[in-house]
Amino acid sequence: MDRNDAWALVCQYVQNENLRRHMLAVEVAMRDYAVRLDGDPDLWGLTGLLHDFDWEIHPDLDRHPAEGEPILREHGAPEPVIRAVLSHADHTGVERRTPMEHALYGCDDLTGLLVAVALVRPSKDIRDVKVRSVRKKWGSPRFAAGVDRQQVEAGAEALGVELWQHVENVLGSMQRIAPELGLAG
Repeated sequence: MDRNDAWALVCQYVQNENLRRHMLAVEVAMRDYAVRLDGDPDLWGLTGLLHDFDWEIHPDLDRHPAEGEPILREHGAPEPVIRAVLSHADHTGVERRTPMEHALYGCDDLTGLLVAVALVRPSKDIRDVKVRSVRKKWGSPRFAAGVDRQQVEAGAEALGVELWQHVENVLGSMQRIAPELGLAG
């Protein structure tokens, strides 16, 4: 499976543009973490791109991502990608072991918080977001209430990256593809 195959699978199963954009955000963050941590950017990118591909067909935690596993296998997803996708959800019981798995866990919810911070800015441009703006919103539990801040913290810690450096890393990744994310103002 290459990136084109993965994107075709995403487009087959995901109609919601915001969910597609979320997966693109996680993909770019994962690719950048692969470079930082001596991983394979293509493999890590596939993981980020595919991690929520089945959410629309399995929109509950009883089925997502476990029931997406056979679909990933059928389409030739590499085993490390499948395992990482399964490990990104605590309820599956698949323990995170590799840096790629920890990166997916740490980047997933953080991308949602960063989108929310961008959308409350007058410009709605993620390139205008600074880490200090994220810090201000972080402490407000009602802001982006669906973001599991403990998950983001645990992911950063497992990667050996200080939380605010992790935020800066992911923010920088997303800023590079702002137009693709619909966050270019």
